[in-house]
Amino acid sequence: MRFLLVFLILLISCSGSTEQKSKVDIYTEKGILLLGNGTEPSGIDPHLVTGVPEHKILLALLEGLVVFNPKNNGVLPGVAEDWNVSDDGLSYTFKFNPDAKWTNGDSVKPEDFAYSWERILSPDLGAQYADMLYVIKNAEKFHKGDIKDFSQVGISITKNKLKVELENPTPYFLNILTHYSTWPVHPETVEKYGGMISRNNQWTRVDNFVGNGPFKLESWEINKALRVSRNDLYWGNSANKINGIEFIPIDNELTQDRLFRSGGIHLANTVPTEKINRYRDERPDELYEHNYFGTYYYRINTNKYPLNNINFRKALSLAIDRELIVKSILKGNQKISYSFTPPDENGYNPTTKLDFNPIKAKEFLEKSGYDVNNPPLEILYNTSEGHQKIAQAIQEMWKKNLGLNVVLTNVDWKVYLTRETQGEFDISRAGWIGDYPDPFTFLDMMVTNRGNNKTGWSNSEFDNILKNAASQISTSDRYNLYEKAEKILIDELPVIPLYTYTRTYLLSQRVKNWQNNILDTNPYQFLSLE
Repeated sequence: MRFLLVFLILLISCSGSTEQKSKVDIYTEKGILLLGNGTEPSGIDPHLVTGVPEHKILLALLEGLVVFNPKNNGVLPGVAEDWNVSDDGLSYTFKFNPDAKWTNGDSVKPEDFAYSWERILSPDLGAQYADMLYVIKNAEKFHKGDIKDFSQVGISITKNKLKVELENPTPYFLNILTHYSTWPVHPETVEKYGGMISRNNQWTRVDNFVGNGPFKLESWEINKALRVSRNDLYWGNSANKINGIEFIPIDNELTQDRLFRSGGIHLANTVPTEKINRYRDERPDELYEHNYFGTYYYRINTNKYPLNNINFRKALSLAIDRELIVKSILKGNQKISYSFTPPDENGYNPTTKLDFNPIKAKEFLEKSGYDVNNPPLEILYNTSEGHQKIAQAIQEMWKKNLGLNVVLTNVDWKVYLTRETQGEFDISRAGWIGDYPDPFTFLDMMVTNRGNNKTGWSNSEFDNILKNAASQISTSDRYNLYEKAEKILIDELPVIPLYTYTRTYLLSQRVKNWQNNILDTNPYQFLSLE
């Protein structure tokens, strides 16, 4: 009897003290970060991908000349341990860190960047972000085929230094270099698996990939997780406190929310709008809300009838009640857009307007000569409950205010990107996050034939204004020209802005050193798990 009593006491004691650990708890102890990463990435070739989910992954696998500073939106040394800028602002000389290595042990050399920049600028590659390097002397001419010899591009190498000559003084040039499109690929590996202009991505497979970032590619299970582990050869490992990261593709906001609440991920990339107030009340230390340098908009295919008619596009914009969308669908968590470019922390505040006026909308529709009995227009969007709600609201507004018939098409991320690139859409939902903290990153994408200008729109006055702006050293002079360009864009509406982003997401308190910033970029080597 005494033995049985002791046994029962021990059993009760053990069962009472055993608390099942969550996945976050277990992985925190292992030093592994679990990130909800939105959709399944389309790839990891830095010169071909264009999305935020891809950027988050590349931030772990590759490193450029400089690294984004999450504390002040500036830059820190990356592969380049130091650099000098000429007095006229036209040339930059980067001194390479001798400890910078590729994951196969090779040193990262200036030649690697010369190869990589020739690759993205090669016309046959078809890189949408090639224009990021147009600030470099003759880069645009090479990309457009006006010159064939890459040695004429403003890039030269001396010993362990890379010299870059610019077309004009560009105060934000270092910020441009924090964007993944300017980061290097490993030349020997790319050549081994298809060559410089190959788009088959064989070199990006797990067994082939060679990177130079703080982490290396371990595994990639489609629609399950992409895993990276600590790169022991990374030059900055003394500051790196994380052993690995799992990037988990989760399109559905509610699924991501449940996973976060149950301890399945450290970071939920989005928050269902109907739950934001609840998190504000119950878990304010895990809810992050801050300004985000981005705009949610509808992209218009101006090559198609009736969208090629400016009066028709004005009718569409005037028939949208942005205030209703922000208040009712987004629960006041975003800001109404009055311009394509968000107001800038450094003082860019465009004075453009985007009104809601159904009466004027009907007048412009009549001016366009469009017959509402024509086949319906299509709104294309990628899988997301938020995108769907907004599309449904606009569908109803255009029906109510203009009598238009609109169909909604929901496709996955890769199909969505393909259809946009090939021009197989009428109207598509879109979001643009600044590549660097300057308004030019928004306006420049709408220049004629820019890789990310998928609207087909072209305006020579707009192009010339931005070309002039690029040569201005004075911030105020540049901003004045930006505003002129902005007015043209909002008048002709190849894009219809809806709202400016406020970044809202959930982050476990186990993640330390996370910084709020307008680009929502936190290089993982600066984080820790506790």
